[in-house]
Amino acid sequence: MGKSLQSGGRLRPVDLARAHGLSTQAVRNYEEAGILPAANRSPAGYRAYTPLHAGALRAFLALLPGHGHPTATSIMRAVNRGAVDEAFRLIDESHAQLLDDRRTLRAVESALRDLAPTTTSDPAPATPPGPAAPPDPGGTFIGPLARQLGIRPATLRTWEHAGLVRPRRDPRTGYRVYDGSAVRDARMTHQLRRGGYLLEQIAPLVDQVRAAGGIEPLEAALGDWHRRLSARGRAMLTGAAELEAYLRARE
Repeated sequence: MGKSLQSGGRLRPVDLARAHGLSTQAVRNYEEAGILPAANRSPAGYRAYTPLHAGALRAFLALLPGHGHPTATSIMRAVNRGAVDEAFRLIDESHAQLLDDRRTLRAVESALRDLAPTTTSDPAPATPPGPAAPPDPGGTFIGPLARQLGIRPATLRTWEHAGLVRPRRDPRTGYRVYDGSAVRDARMTHQLRRGGYLLEQIAPLVDQVRAAGGIEPLEAALGDWHRRLSARGRAMLTGAAELEAYLRARE
């Protein structure tokens, strides 16, 4: 790590900025946001940073790829105000989300493999095929499905307008009913959206799965999502190492 974080050297904003390819304004913004501890000021009003601030900046930039900007910001703010347990809780939540993403991906792959032998080209069969069908033969309504996926009903309606999910309508009430095929498409769409895919990118994949009756069209996309999850996991390790170094320096 080079120079000790606890040494007493003084650094200008431009020194921090150049070391990380940032602008001096970005460094000032990070301080104002609480990502960096407050800097001392010279008699002329200039900021005087220290190696401790450099360590905070390294920790934040290392946390970004694994946790995202909002969470990385919240972690650093918590550490800088002495709420280390709160920072650890935020980190735990990110790890839990990563584990949930892995489980969801495995579940989608398993469901698609199970459906492959029996799925037909009918985009919305009246009788859901295979073991992925919901326990209720009548299907599920928009509210329960949205809660199951952790999204808003409006999101499901948006996916329907985009042709990604095709619920049928109850003839008596007019309510949307999601049978096994529609639930499968909603789960696929949800997973791919979490993987960073746009609706227009997902649409042809869903259409191909409906027509082909298998996971082959999704193999490349799901493989890419596997790689993204692995990259996130490794980035979290890197972020943890830099944060630990910063915590030690603060002590």
